[in-house]
Amino acid sequence: MGRVIRLQRRGGSKIFKAHTHKRVAPARFRTLDFSERQGYVRGVVKSIVHDSGRGAPLARVVFRDPYRYKQRTEYFVAVEGMHTGQFIYAGAKASLVVGNILPVNSMPEGTIISNVEAKVGDRGSYARASGCSSLIIGHSEEGRKTRIRLPSGARKTVKGICRAMVGIPAGGQRTDKPLLKAGNSYHKAKAKKQN
Repeated sequence: MGRVIRLQRRGGSKIFKAHTHKRVAPARFRTLDFSERQGYVRGVVKSIVHDSGRGAPLARVVFRDPYRYKQRTEYFVAVEGMHTGQFIYAGAKASLVVGNILPVNSMPEGTIISNVEAKVGDRGSYARASGCSSLIIGHSEEGRKTRIRLPSGARKTVKGICRAMVGIPAGGQRTDKPLLKAGNSYHKAKAKKQN
């Protein structure tokens, strides 16, 4: 008699699905457009919300649509020091302030960044977990390439026009408090568990 191994059980089963019905939204930058490439756009932080199954809180940021008469709501991973009512500037001409989003080639060496794009326009890939951050090591080829240090310590080269947010994702002290009992661990894992 053969056995059904664990990986096979995970294949066609409903009980191994991640619990996602309480998730707020995917945390992503704005879609890269002309106004971000050439200048900047301004948004305002309306609220900081908890996202089930994620260590870091999310910031609900509202931007005016540059092309139509409407507002666009985006959800970013909140960085330490971000607050409601704060203005967020995204674009090549944005200033180097915590919470702003700008291309990595316009930041000086030693800048602490988060939610870094791996490819141009992918809306954020690296250093998104609470307390993690990347560091800009240096620029080469007149800003066409930028070398960053990832939270793992690995070094990576990305294109200079890839965007990143200035600052460290909030919720970094989350692991300082001990869980103390198995029930707390159970409820923590339940939010993201796959059985």
